[in-house]
Parts: sequence; structure tokens; C-alpha cells
Amino acid sequence: MKLLGNVDFLKNQTAIKVAAFVFISIAFFYLGKHWSDGSRQFIFFSRQSPSDTTPSSPSISVSPNLNKEFNISSIINTTEPKPAVSVKNEEKPVLASQAAPPPPPEIKIYGIVDENGTMSDDFEIGEFDPDLVENWGNGTDAEAEAEKEDVKLTFRVKKFRLCEENRREYIPCLDNVEAIKRLKSTERGERFERHCPETGKVLNCLVPAPKGYRPPIPWPRSRDEVWFNNVPHTRLVDDKGGQNWISKKGKDKFKFPGGGTQFIHGADQYLDQISKMVHEITFGHHIRVVMDVGCGVASFGAYLLPRNVITMSIAPKDVHENQIQFALERGVPAMVAAFATRRLLYPSQAFDLIHCSRCRINWTRDDGILLLEVNRMLRAGGYFAWAAQPVYKHEEALEEQWEEMLNLTTHLCWNLVKKEGYIAIWQKPFNNSCYLSREAGTKPPLCDPDDDPDNVWYVNLKACISRLPENGYGANVAPWPARLQTPPDRLQSIQIDSYIARKELFKAESKYWNEIVASYVRVLHWKKFKLRNILDMRAGFGGFAAALIDNQLDAWVLNVVPVSGPNTLPVIYDRGLIGVMHDWCEPFDTYPRTFDLLHAAGLFSTERKRCNMSTIMLEMDRMLRPGGRVYIRDSLDVMDELQEIAKAMGWHPALRDTSEGPHASYRILICEKGLLRG
Repeated sequence: MKLLGNVDFLKNQTAIKVAAFVFISIAFFYLGKHWSDGSRQFIFFSRQSPSDTTPSSPSISVSPNLNKEFNISSIINTTEPKPAVSVKNEEKPVLASQAAPPPPPEIKIYGIVDENGTMSDDFEIGEFDPDLVENWGNGTDAEAEAEKEDVKLTFRVKKFRLCEENRREYIPCLDNVEAIKRLKSTERGERFERHCPETGKVLNCLVPAPKGYRPPIPWPRSRDEVWFNNVPHTRLVDDKGGQNWISKKGKDKFKFPGGGTQFIHGADQYLDQISKMVHEITFGHHIRVVMDVGCGVASFGAYLLPRNVITMSIAPKDVHENQIQFALERGVPAMVAAFATRRLLYPSQAFDLIHCSRCRINWTRDDGILLLEVNRMLRAGGYFAWAAQPVYKHEEALEEQWEEMLNLTTHLCWNLVKKEGYIAIWQKPFNNSCYLSREAGTKPPLCDPDDDPDNVWYVNLKACISRLPENGYGANVAPWPARLQTPPDRLQSIQIDSYIARKELFKAESKYWNEIVASYVRVLHWKKFKLRNILDMRAGFGGFAAALIDNQLDAWVLNVVPVSGPNTLPVIYDRGLIGVMHDWCEPFDTYPRTFDLLHAAGLFSTERKRCNMSTIMLEMDRMLRPGGRVYIRDSLDVMDELQEIAKAMGWHPALRDTSEGPHASYRILICEKGLLRG
């Protein structure tokens, strides 16, 4: 019975498969063992081709490699080849010669990790990603579109052309040669002010980058050196090299030693001297926002940044026309601006300290109208530091200038706090009491009560003293860093339609942008982009800029308040930030390739009724560096047109949902600018 049971078991298909598998496994094991136990004999079975004379028969032959010994390491280790292979039992030995391997390629360091895999601060910036470099050509491609009902012919540009090479540093409203030639007078600096192109002559092409342009050196290294090809001008080296402004470093870089005309030995030593002269000047505490007039390459502002001070460095586009361009390439806040015949585009009581070191401005001309503009922008209780030859030289003409300056500042009720060496420092009063106690007819007079000191867009200078608010608004700001998130007093004077308490609106905006920027850092990896120069094109209360500081991005933001909305600039400056008034229907006063990031929230849906969207986008392209990014957060109904314009400019656009999801009425258009070649 057992035997029959076993037979039935063998007939089972599963048992047959298991037995076959075991048999095959054992067979392969013994074969493998046989070939690996020092046996070198391979047997080949072959069948010769049949012929007429020789019948076809199978044959067996032995491998010619029988009993040969090989050095396997010579095959594996290619860096140290063995000279020869020993051969036994052969009449003609076979040499296993091996060619020397080619030398390893030279390692080029383009990141922060060296060839040994360790972190390093000594690295070079590579060329542009090939995907961002495009041969663009010079033709404009457009197509016509007809509207059937109105029989109206419109044109949609499919591809904007590159501008001529002589426009690579073009600032439309400052380089309008035709308008400057028509000026009746230029003796007060009128040629350095805004003269925008007429309608029909606006920029309609893409400003090209210089030949050999490279991604900027990242901050903080950029404070001390920049690429020569990015700002290929040597005039400042020739004119100011002896004053420690700038020098040439090899063939491909400029170096900035940190000096200036009045502080040849370095800005740090100079800043220490100012702090020692007036102990109340505490940089990074009560002194947070500074203006540097006639800034050169902005070393004064560059060395204030580590002291938690942000400086608006300004200078005209004059004989040293590239000084602001150098400052921006270094990653230092700067703008092209001039004391001439109009108010500067900054609000009243904006700056805690205004500095002028050999800025070549005649402060006492025209009844002191230029110093009155300084007085308007200077915060109540703020300081004016003047380092110039009349302060310390005893020549007759210079002594007369010093007396004129003393007389004017006395009439302005400024207090000469300290005069030491070549620096004089005055302090502005905290209120109007001194002004009101002056004798009748004293010049300069107080401005009319209805004069708005924050009205600055194309407003002429006035030879009068701007009144301080009777309620003390602007004089009492919290020290830094508390002032960044403290709702300032001047929030109450902003002309806005708010349905909730203004302080709550201020806090809500700050929270809103803090959450968004935190998501940008977390999801879109903003800290990897090495953002430095940022423009917020519709800044509100400055919540976006404040959020960047709270999220510890090492960047500065120029906050723009459009003329079409409420003037929130006083609040922005009271927070310890910087900004400027502007109309986006006109070009902006900065050099091409200024910013790493352009941020526009709700701008196009607001301005499209006033401005041409293509004009704004072309201006954005002019200001944006190759490799830079654009974040447009706006309503869905403007996104299609913006994407078409972006593609026509050679940008790489991508439309994303907001955190509210795909059914929200807003979207985020993220664009990256490439490097276009002609």
C-alpha cells in the first residue's frame, strides 16, 4: 500500500516540478564548482562544414587557454597596469599589454564643494545653464488679429527683437537725448532729472547684456569684487583708484577696497568715528534707515549693512555715470537720483541720518532750497553728517562757504552737535516750536499748512520748511528690530478705505506675506536661488519685504508704491525699510540688469486700465538680470496675456495655483529670464 502511495505521489505534477528544480540546481552547483576549482580546461564541440571530400562529422577540441595563468588585478585596476602576464606550457608567450589610462579631466569648481567633497568658500561662478541661453536673433515677429464686429486691426507680438548694442545700459527717462536738448536751462541739474520718451517712442525691444556677461558673484563676496564684463567700464578706476574706491583685479574682475574720497582708510573706521562723535547715533538701533548722497560706489552703505542699517545710496548719472551700476552689481541698495529742481521720490521723515561726503552739492544756493529738501526727508530728531572741505580747510573761499552753511542751518533750527576733523554733524528739531518762535519774515519760511510733504511725483522743490505733524507722528518710532512689526503712528494718516482697524490691517498683511514667503522658501527653495537685489512692484505696507527678513533671506528689497494707489511710503520707512514712489506707465530709474527677483502682487489687474501691459513687461525685462526670476501674483483673467508676452520676451513661464487651490480666482505666474544672444 505504501509503495502504491509513493507512486501516486510521483505522478503528481507539483512533485515532478520540485524534483526537476532540485536536480537542475545540483547539476549547476557541481558544474560551477568544477570550473572554479582551478580547472582551466574548456571543451568545445564543433561541427565542420561539409565538403565534397570531407564528410561532415562532429569533433571535440580543447581550449587553447588550457593551464594558462592570468593576473586578474591588471584587468580590474586600470590605474596601475601590470607589465606582463606570465604564461606556462606555451611555446610563444602571450603578452597582456595595457595602454596607460588618459589623465583625469581638470576639475573646475563651480559650487561650494571642492574636488575632495568638502565645503569651501573659495569658488567661481560658472557660465549660464545652456537651457537658459538662446540665440534670439534681431527680428520682431508679430501677427495681425482682426475683430469682426468693430473691424479693428490689432497686433500681437510673438517675439520681441533685441535692442541695439548701444542700449545695453539704457535708462529711458534719463537717457532721452532729444528731450534734454530741448531744455531751456541745465544750470540747476535739470539734465539729470526724468525726461521720459513720448508716446510712440517707448522701449519696444529687449535690452541686451554685454558680451561675456556672467551670473553675478553672490553676496557677501560681491561687496568686494564683481565681474569686469558685467560692468565693463574703467573710467572710475582711472579717476578714483587713488582714493581707494575701486581697482582692477586681474583681467576679469573689479575690486572694491572699501574706501571713499573722505575715508581713504576704509568705511568701517569712518563709521566708528561718527558713532564716537555723537553717542546717540547708534547704528542698527535708533539709526536704521540712512541716505548717502553722492554715494560713489556705495561703500558707505555696503559697510553699514553688517550693522543692521539699510542705506539708500543715490547719485546722478553724471561724469561718473556707472557708479550706481557698480553699487547694484555689488548687491548694495542704490538708485539714480539727483538734487536738482524737483523733490526726490521719497517721503517726508524717511531717513534717520542723511550723509554727504564730498558730494559736490552747493547746499546754500537758491536760499538753501536743496538743504530744505534734505530737511523734508530727514526724520524729526534725525542727523545730517557733512564731510567736506569747508568743514576743515581754512582757505578764504571755503571759510565763507562754512559761514553760509552755519547761517542756513541756524535758520532751519538745526543744532550743530559736533564738529571734529573733517566731519560736522547737525540734528533736526523734534517739533515746530523753534520754527514758530523765529522773527517774522525770517527765511526760509514755513510751508503752507495745506502743503503735503509726502506728495513727490513730479513736484517742484519749494523754498520753505516742511512742517512737522503737530501730533508728533514720525518722530517716535520703535528701535530696530522691533519697528519692523510695530504698527507706526503714521499708519493713521494714510488715505485708505479700511473697514477694520488699521493696525489690524497692518498685522493681517504681515501675517499673510509671512505665510506665503515661508511656503516659497520651503516648497520653491528660495534660499538656494542666492537672491540679493529684489524689487516689490506694489508693496502695500511692505509686508513682503518684512517677511523676507523674518525668514532670514540675505536680500534687500526696494519697495515701490504706485502713484495709482494710496501712498504707504511713510509706513514703509517707519518700519525700517526703503522704498520709492513710481508710476508703472513710465520706465523706472535704474540700470538694466539690476534685480534678481521682481515681485508683482495685484499690479497688472490694477494698472491695465491705465498702462500698456507689454510696456510694463518690457520694462521688467530691462531691469531683470539674466537668470533672474519673476513672481506675478494676480487674477486669472490677466494671466493668458502675460504668458504670451513672457514667451515673446524669451522668458520661461509656468502658471501655478495659489494655496487656495485650482478654483481660486488668483494664480501665480513664475518666470525665469534666459540669456539671449543676437
